[in-house]
Amino acid sequence: MSVYTAVKKVAYKNGKSIYRVEKDLGMTNGYISKWNKSMPGADKLQLVADYLGVTTQYILHLAKEDK
Repeated sequence: MSVYTAVKKVAYKNGKSIYRVEKDLGMTNGYISKWNKSMPGADKLQLVADYLGVTTQYILHLAKEDK
């Protein structure tokens, strides 16, 4: 699973859409979806993890899980 899919899964559990996460964090629309093919910067991943109430390690572990 990609980092994007992992973030989407955690966001869904928190009742948030990717669009809402991006909007609340001041990111452009579609910013997180780019993580489907590339690795996010540590600072942006930390920002999203903090927002969702999880650690970056948790998100990365989820992303690695289905590979």
